[in-house]
Amino acid sequence: MERFTERLAEHTIIGLDTSVFIYHLEAHPRYQPLTRTLLAGVQAGRQTAAVSTVTLMELTVRPWRVGQPAVAREYEALLAHFPNSILADVTRDVARRAAQLRACYTIRPADALQVATAMLHGATAFVTNDQRLAHLSTELAIIVLEDYAG
Repeated sequence: MERFTERLAEHTIIGLDTSVFIYHLEAHPRYQPLTRTLLAGVQAGRQTAAVSTVTLMELTVRPWRVGQPAVAREYEALLAHFPNSILADVTRDVARRAAQLRACYTIRPADALQVATAMLHGATAFVTNDQRLAHLSTELAIIVLEDYAG
């Protein structure tokens, strides 16, 4: 955990992938200790989190699908009001940067939008558990949760 905390401390603005919230909210036994540390750091102001509205979509699909609109709204409120975080819309600038990322790195559209959102809000790191994003390390630091899991 210390290595993870030290890696996060290198960055003042970090992008967060949807998996961070899924693991945290579902109390994933392997990753929740990491997400707890990460989100506590953001909440305490050690980092600012840049989160795309793509995460809002991805995070609330399941509650909507299983007929739990109250849970979907609760997740949305969590994202919208989490301290020291930015829930950023997909703008034309984000779309343009995402297209550039896809052209250079052949990543999925949702990932490109999330990373581009983080970058345009000043993030120097992106926290994910998607190893396929590791090749974006020439653009910003990619912090893969699995690399720090116990």
